[in-house]
Amino acid sequence: MKKILTIGYYGNGKSTNRYHIPFLMRRKDRIRVKTIYARRLRDDWAKWEGVYYTDNVEELLQDPEIDVIVVTTPPQAHAMAARQIIEAGKNVVVEKPFTHSAEEAQALFDLAREKGVKIQCYQNRRFDSDFLTVQKVIESGKLGEITEVEMSFDYYRPEVPEKAAEYVRADSFVYSHACHTVDQVLSYFGIPDSHHYDVRQMLGQGRMNDYFDLDLYYEKGTDKFDVMPGGLKVSVKSSYFRAKERPSFVVYGRRGVFVKAQKDRQEADLKKFYLPDHADFGLDTPDDYGILSFYDENGRYQECKVESVPGDYGIYYDHLYETILNGAAPLVSEEQTMTQMRILEEATAELF
Repeated sequence: MKKILTIGYYGNGKSTNRYHIPFLMRRKDRIRVKTIYARRLRDDWAKWEGVYYTDNVEELLQDPEIDVIVVTTPPQAHAMAARQIIEAGKNVVVEKPFTHSAEEAQALFDLAREKGVKIQCYQNRRFDSDFLTVQKVIESGKLGEITEVEMSFDYYRPEVPEKAAEYVRADSFVYSHACHTVDQVLSYFGIPDSHHYDVRQMLGQGRMNDYFDLDLYYEKGTDKFDVMPGGLKVSVKSSYFRAKERPSFVVYGRRGVFVKAQKDRQEADLKKFYLPDHADFGLDTPDDYGILSFYDENGRYQECKVESVPGDYGIYYDHLYETILNGAAPLVSEEQTMTQMRILEEATAELF
């Protein structure tokens, strides 16, 4: 008999209904969403057919059929909810940013070990189309040794930082946005050898940080790519004040450059309630493909479009299935999560 992974959700907001469950509706043969808990059950989101809704947390925590509970509350409640779930003896997945501090995160990993359950962060952005396409280009070898990678996550939304009258570290732009891109760096390039952080409050001290440029340095390549003898620099950049967004990715190599201007389209489709059951969900058109410019092995200059690799946030759950039911290593390791938490913490240490 085929095993089914049974899931419960601790939270019933945008995250649960936009970035999680739509992808599981295509995996009903392996994954079942049984219960959604919220302190206050409201009608902000349409109910999913076949899912039980409750405002009694014990119905979620004490259900022996539920294999893993996913925390999708606002970030300030992540640690409390995760601790509650672990104490109940349940496996847990926590949305990003994982917690408010590295100390808080380490306490959760230690408690999970003590209780004999698994905990990991939900890092669905590892399956962004643009990020997957960059990996394909790097591993093709056409760029030669990699020298520099620039990753940008820009908006023109000045009203967001302007309405924040005070600086709250754990709610800052670094925590809410770099939690996506820093994980992409760690998952593919590994743990950096050194770093430099430039995090600014463009509206002045005491205001929300609205700009960051995190530079991570690597001395060596991996089995997937080579770097120049001087090492590799990966920059993670973001701003709310970019009237014209920078390219999502620019990858420089000894023999060429790859530019992927457009971000992954899954989020844009989800915001329109255009869900993964559509065949063209999240797909780039040829106009959105990245441009690869390089000198080939004969020294001839070439330029071409690179067809985008389709993204699929649901692949995270395919890995979770293997981890919970078949004992596979977690997709997102404790070391990766703890490294990210330290980066976020250190990058914002001097702001106030």
